[in-house]
Amino acid sequence: MSWLSRITPPGVQKIFAKRDTPENLWVKCPRSGEMVFHKDLEAGMYVTPAGHHMRIGPDLRFRYTFDGEWESVPTPEVAKDPLKFKDDKPYTSRLAAARKKTGRDDAMAIGVGRIDGVETTVLVQDFAFMGGSLGMAAGEAFIKACETAVQRRTPMVVFTAAGGARMQEGALSLMQMPRTTLGVQMLKDAKLPYIVVLTDPTTGGVTASYAMLGDVHIAEPGALIGFAGPRVIEQTIREKLPPGFQRSEYLLEKGMVDKVVDRRDLPRVLGNLLRTLLKRPERRQRPAAEQVPAPRASEVQPAPGGNGAGQEH
Repeated sequence: MSWLSRITPPGVQKIFAKRDTPENLWVKCPRSGEMVFHKDLEAGMYVTPAGHHMRIGPDLRFRYTFDGEWESVPTPEVAKDPLKFKDDKPYTSRLAAARKKTGRDDAMAIGVGRIDGVETTVLVQDFAFMGGSLGMAAGEAFIKACETAVQRRTPMVVFTAAGGARMQEGALSLMQMPRTTLGVQMLKDAKLPYIVVLTDPTTGGVTASYAMLGDVHIAEPGALIGFAGPRVIEQTIREKLPPGFQRSEYLLEKGMVDKVVDRRDLPRVLGNLLRTLLKRPERRQRPAAEQVPAPRASEVQPAPGGNGAGQEH
């Protein structure tokens, strides 16, 4: 204790005491470097003033997409660490850490609710869970979402975000690619719309399977979409890639994506698409009063480079 502290009356010390402030009070925009107040980010659905779409988790996706309340659908349980895989740490330890971090059993979450009045089954991939990597649990969750949509006669919307197949599950993870393709075929046979929203990043085996099998492909602005990453491609072909390569806008220009849509417009665009595909009359736009409440800070994911890449073979 300093001499100044000893002679300062307790009441004065309390007035000038150092106050704790939340660590996430200000967030740096990865695109512009601007510091953005977290309340402003919440109000803007975690889109910065420069237009950068920050990664968000399933709860926020559901809140931003559905008209109001939604029903969560449990995902099936699968065998844990069937290959007894271990690199610098056991696979079970990685799973435990990811579950503690996200509060989820694996990378997929299913919800059923209304988008612009249309009851819809929505599947969201959580990049915060081991890079959203596709493993047995994610494959089972995708099949469960397809079965739910068929049973309830609803369209299905998938928000993808993944680095690829989960290497710790070896060939079992690669088997999920044809399995999810069969799930999409279930929707086709039932004549139900299947819409894919590609978010940052969507790569690897996810791109090579259900992410590119939709009736309509929407992408968020600036999302990285491809199979191999740009660095791998450059090292393989020993050439510099064009600016914006594998980003949403570049893929829209090349015809790989149907539409690039700002996150704040997604509910309206999805509602219009669903009503068109289902041949239902147009509905009024969702009032601003029905917008989502403030999210938990844990739902916001770090900017690109914060989590590392996904885990593709």
